[in-house]
Amino acid sequence: MENIKNELVKLLNQALELEHAARIQYLAHAELIKGLNAEKIIERLTEIAADEDKHEKKIRNLIGNYLGGEPSMALAATHRATEMIEILQTNLKDEKDAINFYKKIYKTITENKENLPYEFETLEHEIRHIILDEQEHASELSVLLE
Repeated sequence: MENIKNELVKLLNQALELEHAARIQYLAHAELIKGLNAEKIIERLTEIAADEDKHEKKIRNLIGNYLGGEPSMALAATHRATEMIEILQTNLKDEKDAINFYKKIYKTITENKENLPYEFETLEHEIRHIILDEQEHASELSVLLE
C-alpha cells in the first residue's frame, strides 16, 4: 500500500511541476500575442493559466493530504514561442502531452483501487476532472488554430 502511495506521489509531483510550468508559460505567451483577435486569444490563454493554477492546488492537496507526501516546488521545462501560431501550436502539443501523462496517472490509480481504500474516490475524481479540463484546453487551442 505504501509503495503505490509513493509511486503516486512521484507521478503527481511530476504533474505538479508540469502545471507550474504550464501556468507560467501561458502567462508569458499571453504577453507576446499581438495583432488581429489578440484580445480574445490573450483572454483565453490567461483563463487557461488560471485553470492550471487550480490544477496545482488540487494536486498539492492530493499529495499532502491524501498521500502523505511533500509537494514539489520545482518547475518542469517551459517551451519558448514568440509568434501567435507558434504559441498556440506549442501549447496544444503540451496539452496533448499532459492528457497522455494524466491518463497514465489515472490508470495507475484505477489499477490500484484496492490498495487505496481511503483515497481512491478522491484521487480518481480529481485526476479525471483534470483530464477533462486539459481535453477542453486542447480542443479550444485547436479551434484557435483553425
